[in-house]
Parts: sequence; structure tokens; C-alpha cells
Amino acid sequence: MSAITSSLKGEDKKVVTTALQGALVDLLELSLLGKQAHWNVIGHHFRSLHLQLDEIVTSARKYADTVAEREVAIGGNPDGRASTLAKTSELPELEAGYLNDGKVVAAMTDILGSIIRRMRERIEATDKPDPVTQDIFIEITQKLEEQHWMMEAQR
Repeated sequence: MSAITSSLKGEDKKVVTTALQGALVDLLELSLLGKQAHWNVIGHHFRSLHLQLDEIVTSARKYADTVAEREVAIGGNPDGRASTLAKTSELPELEAGYLNDGKVVAAMTDILGSIIRRMRERIEATDKPDPVTQDIFIEITQKLEEQHWMMEAQR
């Protein structure tokens, strides 16, 4: 079996694959938390939040695939296993059971905010070693910031 080769070498490759792996964990965890909230949200704003959470999940899954495929393209090995998410996720868990719509808005606003902070760090970290990956992070961050704004506006 041959490995995938890349124009990125040494420390540059390590910086970029580390950033991509962190983004993959964030996005996969966001998709899981979004679905958990989607299934359990209750309250006056149930319908709109139910639909909005599906939009967030769809976006997170799309970008998780983009990030994982970029990591493979530069010779890395993305790891989206449940055990890896459990060990490395920096996101808080949602409570089990029904979730009041106000709690969902607050939790998802915080979750999106923390992912955006890490994505902006990844944008900076990949500026010199790989502008191609940086462009991916910029696109993802733009979408996350839009979702954050739309969620936060409901507070």
C-alpha cells in the first residue's frame, strides 16, 4: 500500500493536518449536538429551531467531509471515530431529555461561538503553510458566523 503524497512537508504538514483534524472533530461533534437538540427541543419556538438545527447539521456534515477529504489530499489520515470525538472534543454535552427552546438557543450560540474561535485560530495557523486549507477554513467560518448570528438573534 502506498501513502498519499503531498507538496506539504515536515512541520507545515503537521500544522495543517493538526488544524484539519481539530476542525473535523468540531464539525462532527456540532452535527451530533445539533441533532440531539433537534430531536429534543420543545417550546414556543420549536418549529423554527427544529428547522434551523437541521440547517446547522447539514452544513456541519458537508464541511466535515470537505475537511476530511482535504486532510487525505495532503497525506493525512482523518479520524472521525466516536472514540476520537469522545476523547478530543472541546464542546460541552447537552442535557439528556427535552430541552427548552431558550436553553437550545443559549447552548447552540455558545457552541457555535467556541467553534468559531478555534476556526479563526486555524485560519491564522494555516496562513503561511497552506493557503488552500486556509481558504477552506475561511469559508467554513463565514458559514458558522452566519449560523451563530441567526441563533444569537433569538436570545
